[in-house]
Amino acid sequence: MGRVQGKAVFITGAARGQGRAQAVRLAAEGADIIAVDLCENIATNGYPLATEEDLAETVAKVEKLGRRIVARKADVRDPAALRAAVTEGVAELGRLDAVVAQAGICPLGPDRTAQAFLDAVTVDFNGVVHAVDAALPHLPDGASIVATGSLAGLTPATTDNPANGPGGLGYSLAKRQVAAFVHDLATVLAPRQIRVNAVHPTNVNTDMLNSDLMYRTFRPDLEHPSREDALPSFPATTGFGIPYVEPEDIAETVLFLVSDESRYVSGMQMRVDAAGYVKRRPQLPTF
Repeated sequence: MGRVQGKAVFITGAARGQGRAQAVRLAAEGADIIAVDLCENIATNGYPLATEEDLAETVAKVEKLGRRIVARKADVRDPAALRAAVTEGVAELGRLDAVVAQAGICPLGPDRTAQAFLDAVTVDFNGVVHAVDAALPHLPDGASIVATGSLAGLTPATTDNPANGPGGLGYSLAKRQVAAFVHDLATVLAPRQIRVNAVHPTNVNTDMLNSDLMYRTFRPDLEHPSREDALPSFPATTGFGIPYVEPEDIAETVLFLVSDESRYVSGMQMRVDAAGYVKRRPQLPTF
């Protein structure tokens, strides 16, 4: 018997990266999956997003493990689309036990407009709320809700790197709101013993990190930095001195939070950050 045997889990942003790793890890432990992803690009986001082919690969990986998966193309900014995807998934799988609100973008760049700020907030925060809203009518007492935050959500926003631009500020704001949302929702849903937790990663070895815009963020002194140029700077975000964690590291934490092993864990801001919060600990205000 797997650790989540017989459960059904709804995952947003499941076509690649962290979302795919979570779908595969949960399936390996016995879960069926409802997987959604936009499978289109967003104009303000400076790196390509997942494709329909990526989503099909997630489907193949889950089915190879002998589990069922219902995959739909849906935008987390569109609550009606998410509700339809969840309803169809529950009709096919027969139940829903957990939601993992994973989908996110990071539209960095000094040339971005205010639209980048809005896109970051509507995907990275509103998308979490919409995913929970779509899942909640189907969740039984004792279910699990997991939201993906970021180390950026646990530290004050900074303007010391002009490469981040409006999208970077929107990303930080959205992730801080995810942390607050999880804290409050855990209290609201406590009478039903539905636990609500956030996972806050440091750098993760995904397409978001391995992109030209992120290389410029880490090496703003260079006009066209390569991955090799930026890689020595990646460990600056972790106290352990490592450049990043793997998507599978985040998936292991999500597995714990979805499983009954965490049945009394709620309202947690779970950092998977290689001591990054120690590294970036905010300064106390002075008066």
